[in-house]
Amino acid sequence: MTNDLQPTLNVQAAIEQRRAARSFRADAIPEAILTEIFRLGVRSPSGYNLQPWRFVVVRESANREKLKACAFNQRQVGEAPVVLICCGDRRINQKEYIESVIQLGQATGAANDAYADMMRSAIPQLFENKPSFDSLEAWTNRHTMLAVAHLMIVAKSFGVDTCPMEGFATAQVKEAFNIPADVDVCCLLAMGYAAEPFKQYGGRFDIDQVFYQETFGES
Repeated sequence: MTNDLQPTLNVQAAIEQRRAARSFRADAIPEAILTEIFRLGVRSPSGYNLQPWRFVVVRESANREKLKACAFNQRQVGEAPVVLICCGDRRINQKEYIESVIQLGQATGAANDAYADMMRSAIPQLFENKPSFDSLEAWTNRHTMLAVAHLMIVAKSFGVDTCPMEGFATAQVKEAFNIPADVDVCCLLAMGYAAEPFKQYGGRFDIDQVFYQETFGES
């Protein structure tokens, strides 16, 4: 189904104007805009299209207060009309899940039989050998945070502010919101409309300080 909603900011403006909001107004995010943010946010890339991200959408006031208590009583969690508990699901290496991803690819025409067989072989080897990560949690967190970044930029393009938060007690969040043992909480993402005063741009190091030519340390 085609969504006719159009962003109010282009990508460049959304990136340049995005700030981590420290306080939110009580205004609700229109349902159609929230749905479109979610839809576009999960167009984020993921290895073998495994999409390990999972999001608990917390909107009810009582639940936001419960989450706030798990997040050192930070005001954004109580004020924002929507808070996402952003999680990485380590169960993506299970055979049944891999088959569901293959079926998704086959349904869209992105995976033929040869590619499906390659996935059945390569994905278990990836998680057994871990060539570029130390743990499955590191891999799922890595991909989940890619999706979180997409969500923040898409949100800002529709005029919705966000605040990514890593200040929370993981065990308390998991217990309070029935999050399974093999699903990890990566961050919280408060969403809404920022209250003034807006956070000022803190600056970024010049690209010559963080980009190197061909080898690490070469300007």
